[in-house]
Amino acid sequence: MSTIENKNLPDAPATPPTPESLLDAPLVIGERRFNSRLFVGTGKYATYEQMQQALSASGCEAVTVAVRRERLVNERGESLLDFIDTDRYTILPNTAGCFSAEDAVRVSRLGRELLSQIGNRGASWVKLEVLGDKKTLLPDPTGTLEACRTLVADGFEVMAYTSDDPIAALRLKEAGAACVMPAGSPIGSGQGILNANNIVLCLELLKEGDSDYPVIVDAGVGAASDVARAMELGADGVLLNTAVAHATNPVAMAAAMRRAIEAGRLSYVSGRIPKRLYATASSPWEGTISYIPGE
Repeated sequence: MSTIENKNLPDAPATPPTPESLLDAPLVIGERRFNSRLFVGTGKYATYEQMQQALSASGCEAVTVAVRRERLVNERGESLLDFIDTDRYTILPNTAGCFSAEDAVRVSRLGRELLSQIGNRGASWVKLEVLGDKKTLLPDPTGTLEACRTLVADGFEVMAYTSDDPIAALRLKEAGAACVMPAGSPIGSGQGILNANNIVLCLELLKEGDSDYPVIVDAGVGAASDVARAMELGADGVLLNTAVAHATNPVAMAAAMRRAIEAGRLSYVSGRIPKRLYATASSPWEGTISYIPGE
């Protein structure tokens, strides 16, 4: 038998990456590295025990804690920190409820002191929120920028909450923020991502010349699909609270968010197909069987 040699055969394809390898790259924020890209809040749960279970189900490695004194102790005199494994979780202190730069700076320093005393590695960073009013809870761009500059000069690694305005987001990066966190929609609204185009513009501007700069979508998540959507747009992570804490079954919802963050990330790094106006056949037209009447 003779052997037919075909020099035009294409090279064998390289071994495709596995899903695990595509998800292996850690999220880096300042000096911290995380395998999970989901950040979960600790407020609004019915009980601290329920919060514990939800945090575990979410697979998160960093949890946010509002530093204001009344948020750390409940009506039964129980301390929130007694229900958080500070060896397992990096605590991200936040300035929730602050409506001025001065108040946000003061609360940030209080959080640093508190976490330094318990030896948690979240002591030197802060999730900065300076809000404009109590009804919308939208960020005050001027106050946020002022507080960011002060905290960066004071040695903090600032994760700055902002609107989805790309220019406001860029100004915070220029002020030294270690991470910028544009909102998908107003805090606790459950509306998901209202303006995907603005999130994409934030990502483009913030990552221009620095593709590793972390951008995390924060606020407005209502369901797992919102988390997956944020990740598919190219966000590096998602921070949420109300969507889990106020779900009918918070622990189950936390597990759903864990899967959504992984699915959305895997979808993004896999490279989606382009959107087209017309259909594209799944099978080629060439070689199809034709029916000829009378034959």
